[in-house]
Amino acid sequence: MPHATASWLVDNTALSFEQIAAFCGLHILEVQAIADDMAATKLTGRDPVRAGELTMAEIEKGQADANYRLVMLKGPEQVRRTKGPRYTPVSKRQDKPDGIAWIIRNHAEVSDGQISKLIGTTRTTIAAIRDRTHWNIANIVPKDPVTLGLCSQRELDAIVAKAAKAAGIEAPVDSRLEGDREALIDALRAEREAAARAADAALSGEGDDSAGFVDPFKK
Repeated sequence: MPHATASWLVDNTALSFEQIAAFCGLHILEVQAIADDMAATKLTGRDPVRAGELTMAEIEKGQADANYRLVMLKGPEQVRRTKGPRYTPVSKRQDKPDGIAWIIRNHAEVSDGQISKLIGTTRTTIAAIRDRTHWNIANIVPKDPVTLGLCSQRELDAIVAKAAKAAGIEAPVDSRLEGDREALIDALRAEREAAARAADAALSGEGDDSAGFVDPFKK
């Protein structure tokens, strides 16, 4: 979700619009619009640090050097699982039902087996949440598993894309600003060009003193 990520970077860092646009794959005028709250839809910021896409050290490099381009993190090969259940820290295990409920609600095409591998839980638990027979169903609140720290955004996107392809569903696209994107860019570009023309005209007027000059020797 590039617009949500850009919104978080604008609000929480001193990175330039150019750096944020390059990292998020957006036009610089879109980032300016987000910063000026001119976007048609108010975005909820998405923290790329918690999502495992950036580190604070990388952000600090960018803040220290305006020409630096942020590099997205890639998961180390040694931590990528091939077999066996996912290990989840004890402190986060209580969040699993919330993450499972979020996936069931927002991505019904994802199978129980895929959820089990992604979150590190049993199919029995998933089925109980899906059927609303879970012993703690009254207290389960759907929450993004990435935000909860149960998986990375890259892992979630891969599972959703694979499930969507198998189900013949078009992959979801972050299109919340698409309807007004071109118009927004054109409007901002026109504003900049008008301001530049006004500045040039003002400078030209200041440099031309002949308009008010009267030749004292001319009769």
